[in-house]
Amino acid sequence: MPHVTDAPPEAVARDLRGLRDALDERLPARTIDRNLLIGTWNVRHFGGLTERWRAGDDDSPKRDLHSVRVIAEIIRRFDVVAIQEIRGDLKALRHTMKALGPDWGFVLTDVTRGDPGNDERLGFIFDRRTTRISGLAGELVVPADEFDRIDPDALDRQFARTPYAVAFESGGETFVLVTLHVLWGDRPDERTPELRAIAEWLDEWARDVNAWDHNLIALGDFNIDRRGDERYDAFVSTGLEVPADLHAVPRTIFADPGDPGEHFYDQIAWFTGDAGQPALSLDYVRGGSFDFVDVALPRRDLTRASLSWRISDHYPLWAEFSRR
Repeated sequence: MPHVTDAPPEAVARDLRGLRDALDERLPARTIDRNLLIGTWNVRHFGGLTERWRAGDDDSPKRDLHSVRVIAEIIRRFDVVAIQEIRGDLKALRHTMKALGPDWGFVLTDVTRGDPGNDERLGFIFDRRTTRISGLAGELVVPADEFDRIDPDALDRQFARTPYAVAFESGGETFVLVTLHVLWGDRPDERTPELRAIAEWLDEWARDVNAWDHNLIALGDFNIDRRGDERYDAFVSTGLEVPADLHAVPRTIFADPGDPGEHFYDQIAWFTGDAGQPALSLDYVRGGSFDFVDVALPRRDLTRASLSWRISDHYPLWAEFSRR
């Protein structure tokens, strides 16, 4: 049986070389003393794995060793990445970590029980050479008395998948990454309470003089349909800001090329100080998403739907910050 760290077949090796070239061209180079690259990626149904270089028509799951090497190669371009849709089955994650090698670490939640939780975990993968956990890790739980609010868009239960906050230190700078995968629900307006609740939670944290750290970055899959809709307004209601150059980048492999603002699901946002909270002290440089379809699809003779189960239906979203 092949192993993910084995030398791949030439066809796979050729694909990976093409992927590296595309990453070199489209993403900033990661330079230890000069920049910090933070990403977020919903890796679709990141659970099981078929331990073959290419899964066959009868294999299930369709994610294979080729796919894991692609996922690892993309993750390798960041200092730390928030990952959504990690499942109870950790096989694909464990193989991804083996492909990344011993310099990489991860931290994640337990699965969220119940149907809305969808057997999902939230987690972070990080390069231990540049980034370390600085001491804080926890899930955000809404106090019971806050469920007494009668506002039509107020949260009336705990988050379907509990938000996960982890503090990291890199280059002498501490920052807290808070990731969330908002409940999809039967209707778009069912997502609004979770989005407003996370915005209010972060606002209270930022204003708390005794908080662990005020360098808060919210990132993850917030299932916002498009910029300016009710879900987006709830997300930014307390002063979180999405950088302007992330407004028009596509988030999913199914986005309409003529309308990159649709499916505004994945976000990276922080407070700038304009609403009275302490501003993020990291200096933002630029951001974007990475479209892997053109380098992964032609060589594997796959439809986009098939590709989504092997790699993902979401593009990774990233933000670059300068190191002072």
